[in-house]
Amino acid sequence: MSSYKLVALDLDGTLLTDDKAISAENRAAILEATDRGVTVAFSTGRGIQNALPYVEQLGLKSPIVTVNGSEVWKAPGVLHERHLLDRGLLRRLHELSVQYDTWFWAYCVGDIYNKDRWATEAEIEENEWLKFGYYVENTEILAAIRKEIESWDLLEITNSHPFNMELNPKGISKASGLEQVCGMLGITMKEVIAMGDSLNDVAMIRAAGLGVAMGNAQEEVKKLADRVTVTNEEHGVAKIIREYVLD
Repeated sequence: MSSYKLVALDLDGTLLTDDKAISAENRAAILEATDRGVTVAFSTGRGIQNALPYVEQLGLKSPIVTVNGSEVWKAPGVLHERHLLDRGLLRRLHELSVQYDTWFWAYCVGDIYNKDRWATEAEIEENEWLKFGYYVENTEILAAIRKEIESWDLLEITNSHPFNMELNPKGISKASGLEQVCGMLGITMKEVIAMGDSLNDVAMIRAAGLGVAMGNAQEEVKKLADRVTVTNEEHGVAKIIREYVLD
C-alpha cells in the first residue's frame, strides 16, 4: 500500500494539457487512486470559479486550494479559510501596472478584474481581494516591478508563467494551503505528493514528501524538486500516480 495519502495537483501546465483538457490517461489514474482511498486535490493559482469545472469533470469531493493558497476549501462549495489582500497594497500594485503599462488582473471573491475592466474606488472598497498579477514579456520591466515589490517585503511573489508575476498576502502559498488540507485529513506533509510546473508551485513541492516537477516546468522548479517527470502533454500526472500510488 502506498505511503502517500494525498496527491496535490497544479492545473495549468501540470494536470491540464496545453488545450486546457484532462487527458484520458490522467483521468483514469486519478479515479483509480481515489477508488483506493487516496485523496486527489487541486492546488492552483486559479480562482474557485475557474477550477470547479475540472473538479466536477472528475467528480471530486476533496479539499481544494485556490488562488495560490488565499482560499482553502474543505470540499467544493464549503469554504475553510480565506486570506485577503490589503486594499492599500492592491492600489499600490495597480499604480505600478499603470506606471509600467503592463497587462494585469486581480481576483476578488466572486469576480476577476483586469486592465480592460478595472474596479472603481467603490468596487475596491466593496470587494474582498485575493491576488494580483502582472503579465509582461519585457523582462527588464518585470524585473523592475519585482524589485520595487520586494522592497516592500509585504507580499508573497511567485509566477505561473515566465512572463508573469503573482502577488499574495505574505506567508500565503500553495504550501500553507496544503498544510490546512493535511490538518483536515489527519495526515502530514510527508504523506503528500505535490506536482507543478511554475514558481507558485515551489513552496508545496519543497514541503511535500515527494515534490514533482513536470518535464515542461521552469528550470528553477526542476532544480528544487525531488523528481522530474514527463510533460503535461505526456500525461506526467498519470505516470507519477501509477509509479508511486498504484504500483
